[in-house]
Amino acid sequence: MTTVAESAVKRLLTSETTASLRTRYEGSNICTWIGFKHINYLVEEAILCHFADADLPARALYAEHGLGVDIVDLDTRILHALYMDETVQARVVPTAGDDDSFLSFTVALHADRDGEDTKVVAANAKVVLRSDSYVEAAGEPPAELARFVTGRLSTPGAVAPEPPELTGADLTAVTTSLSAGRGTSGPDPVLDLLTSGKNAFGWKWRIPYPYCHFSERLQMSSYLRQMEEVVDLFLADRGISVKTLLDERRWIPACPHSRIQILDEALMEEDLYTVYTVENVFKDFTYTSRMDCYVVRDGKLVPTATGKVTHGYALIENRRDWNLITFDERVSKALRGES
Repeated sequence: MTTVAESAVKRLLTSETTASLRTRYEGSNICTWIGFKHINYLVEEAILCHFADADLPARALYAEHGLGVDIVDLDTRILHALYMDETVQARVVPTAGDDDSFLSFTVALHADRDGEDTKVVAANAKVVLRSDSYVEAAGEPPAELARFVTGRLSTPGAVAPEPPELTGADLTAVTTSLSAGRGTSGPDPVLDLLTSGKNAFGWKWRIPYPYCHFSERLQMSSYLRQMEEVVDLFLADRGISVKTLLDERRWIPACPHSRIQILDEALMEEDLYTVYTVENVFKDFTYTSRMDCYVVRDGKLVPTATGKVTHGYALIENRRDWNLITFDERVSKALRGES
């Protein structure tokens, strides 16, 4: 049985760490504001830095012990905007209990705002160590980390959606190894079942290898990309695409809160069925939605992830400033699925 230093595990589980991180240029899509996906990337990077500071970096855990570091639950609130070329201080605090089967952390990102140290992002994350079974058998995990090791990804305590039965559906096109092209939001028997009777939008998409890690499975950062893209497709389907409202009104979607929980593993080149459902429009100012992801295995729908996201709209005042606004009738009806 391989071992790791008890002192390293103690630091991982009890020591607070701070890392200086810089926003990524790629995440600045509208003016110089950083989108929610890349803000979550900073949270993920802070957690990986915490592992490294404890002398348990992700690469060594995988290469030496066959353990993949996987975030399975990521809940993030954006308190203030983040910008291009900005450096934040990421404070990571371990929160796992003595009997927990997962590692957990709070992550706070701090930035300078008018000379004041200000918390701009607050997040909670759960992490498991996935035992490798693809390249070679990992063997027994180090005893000091064994309680956090799993043979299959899931979020402890998460509630999975109850998928409909596929009995009677024509699965000829969906049980092949590859979907036609990169995906569809058009007619599809599985999407029809998943969206029937709901204020929802469905998207079928073949999982490509750049969205996977450890040779086989979809990772948390890719579910963030999935959440961002399904919102983009949903808005276009409702006639209020991002570009449409940018061109007509200088309105952009603003996301103060997101959460994603992995329920099971989704594998490279499987077809992922993503359903985006608007659950509540609050005073025509924000709306909350649910994202549920599935794959079809052995003729059944298997939930692989579930998430929540809150959006509003911001009016771009100039290249530096924006303000949150109230939805008008056109946008409100589109979100509610009304003609």
